[in-house]
Amino acid sequence: MQSWSKRYSEQQTSDKLMVHHHIRSNMIEPQDCDDSDEHDEAVPLPTLPPMPRERVPLQRSNVCSRSYFMVVMVFFHVYIINVIALLLYVHYNNSPGEVLATPKASGGSNHHKPPEFNQQQSDSSFQQHMYLPRLEGIRVGHVQKLSLVPGNVHEMRTLSLKPLLFEIPGFLSEEECRVVVQLAQLKGLMESQVMVPEGQEELTEQLNLSPEEIFNLLDLNQDGQLQLQEILTHSRVRDGIWLTPENLKEIYAGLKADPDGNGLLSLEEFRRLGSDAFQRFLQQRGVKSSQLVRNSRHTWLYQGQGAHQVLRDLKKRVARLTRMPSALVDLSEPLQVVRYEQGGHYHAHHDSGPVYPETACTHTRLAANTSTPFETSCRYITVLFYLNSVEGGGETAFPVADNRTYEEVSLIQNNVDLMDTRKNCDRSNLRVKPTKGTAVFWYNYLSDGQGWVGEQDEYSLHGGCVVTRGTKWVANNWINIDPDYQRQARYQQLVSQQGEEDEEEGEDEGEQSQPRPEQLQTADSHQEL
Repeated sequence: MQSWSKRYSEQQTSDKLMVHHHIRSNMIEPQDCDDSDEHDEAVPLPTLPPMPRERVPLQRSNVCSRSYFMVVMVFFHVYIINVIALLLYVHYNNSPGEVLATPKASGGSNHHKPPEFNQQQSDSSFQQHMYLPRLEGIRVGHVQKLSLVPGNVHEMRTLSLKPLLFEIPGFLSEEECRVVVQLAQLKGLMESQVMVPEGQEELTEQLNLSPEEIFNLLDLNQDGQLQLQEILTHSRVRDGIWLTPENLKEIYAGLKADPDGNGLLSLEEFRRLGSDAFQRFLQQRGVKSSQLVRNSRHTWLYQGQGAHQVLRDLKKRVARLTRMPSALVDLSEPLQVVRYEQGGHYHAHHDSGPVYPETACTHTRLAANTSTPFETSCRYITVLFYLNSVEGGGETAFPVADNRTYEEVSLIQNNVDLMDTRKNCDRSNLRVKPTKGTAVFWYNYLSDGQGWVGEQDEYSLHGGCVVTRGTKWVANNWINIDPDYQRQARYQQLVSQQGEEDEEEGEDEGEQSQPRPEQLQTADSHQEL
């Protein structure tokens, strides 16, 4: 019994060892078996190198990998498409010269809609389906590289976004500045007189405006009374005389126009004044040059065929800078050169006025086929060149540049007139120091959203600060474009037809087809150099 029990116990121990050895061998753990069974000698297992544990792969890993790959590829393709679209936009938006735009869908107002013309017209005619390239300011302080002259790179810096204003140092060389000044001196400069003493009564009669209608036009806030600011704005535009609130109070007292002395004119008080009462009073008293809106001398230099090479090169450079079609630049105003002596100034103003349906642009008035007493210059772009560095003062001031809002009445508050460049230039939001060879240019109008001229940019209000020391020489290139596309198109076609007729007459007379320089005159009938 004892022997059987002992044998059973040994057999059970042996079975446990066998199971234990089998499990250890299957787990691939190399370890020698140290069994002391006296009946069965255990055979030592061979030692195996350590192996990494195998992980059971999950079924969802393949799905996640494929999903991640698809998401990455989608984002990659979207990125590539955006890059290509951006490159195409920059290429077509920045390319100079005439640009063909996609015709707009029918419907809506036809005021700015490009007309449908025969595409078989000559290349000299007005380019159809055009849009006006417009540079992007990005942000204030942004610098863009420009290639305006072969072998030279210019930097264009954004000065403001309202108006869209840029500065280009070194736009003109010292030699070019010297030539322009000498040509202006040779041509001769005239007084920049903006005072208009005659013709106001005739204009009033032509418009057939009653005193009540004039009063309502001047009463900007429609409160039934004329404040000093409202009278000042009217007088500066109408008479070209820069009156201060103190001057106006003196005129009121001299004319006994304000019996109660509150500085306000009622309709009854306004009726007692003639339309030229202020003008007659000032003429009797005398007007100093410092009291004018502008105190300077200027002349005009022709830039077309036969003009000095420097002037022609400057016009081409302006076309490259603004990326405007050459046809528009060629038919714009000639180069204006201005000299400000010590004490010279130009109070804040807009280079071009708003265009209403009853308003005609000066350069296209012949093509308008209508008679209207209201005209404006329609200067889409102003390019201003500094021909010398001024010793003191003479900055170009932008009183409301990048303001959040614009209100004409708020320009004169608490006896501070932001448009007065003799007294308050230091209060302007932006001032550009005149540096020889530097150019600044800005847009006087917004875009209409269809690639043409839109509303006037009121933030383009600017003026020339008083010159405190030395002399200031500047030049202006304006690009004239009529906000009415149809009128601009007719004007371009008329000019083209006239040019073709002149060439035919010249050939019939046995002369050269190119017109002589003295025959080339601007719409303003200047005798150009």
